[in-house]
Amino acid sequence: MAKLTVAEAANKLGVSKEAIHNRVRRGSLKSVVENGVKLVMIESSVVAKSTARRSSPAKNTLHVDDRYYKLLEEQNVKLQQKIDSLEGETRNLRDQKEQMLINERKKIEQIYKEKDEQLKNILNAISSKFMLNAPDADIEDVENIVEAEVTEEQSYENKLISLNKYLKNKDFSKKKVSKIKDKFKKKAKTDSRIITIGKKYYIDLDKYDYSDLSL
Repeated sequence: MAKLTVAEAANKLGVSKEAIHNRVRRGSLKSVVENGVKLVMIESSVVAKSTARRSSPAKNTLHVDDRYYKLLEEQNVKLQQKIDSLEGETRNLRDQKEQMLINERKKIEQIYKEKDEQLKNILNAISSKFMLNAPDADIEDVENIVEAEVTEEQSYENKLISLNKYLKNKDFSKKKVSKIKDKFKKKAKTDSRIITIGKKYYIDLDKYDYSDLSL
């Protein structure tokens, strides 16, 4: 039998001091007064059990804390893996974008190169015509011939209209527009009425009839 003060008993049993006083009043706990101090009589086995119960939550708490930290570590590993994956995807997208820009630049350079070749061919043709038709002409005559050729070329181009522009100005359904484009695509290489510049088709309505192509 252990003799404990009210405060000690309350601490051991895990209750309030008021609860100890109530138990003493009800007679469920015995008490004695020694040297003016009230002592509560508690079986030693009860004290041991109470101590064990109070110590076990600490172990459980420690176990829970270990699992919690382990869970956090696992989540951190997963998050790091996701970050690494996203960084890899970002690098791939950046590389693809750079490659697309390089390809577009090459296309533009090729277009200008082709235009330069066309201009050289025109100048060579003009020069040949001048040499054949006017061998004794001076520089002013050359300039006049060049101007006439350019004016003639511009006049011819002004008669042309792109197929897309023509179809856009017409009240055709999307289905009909698609059929017309398919017809032009199939006959572009064999039909002299269809002028192809790059990937675009041009028509000359003043010179040709395109009714068989649904125009």
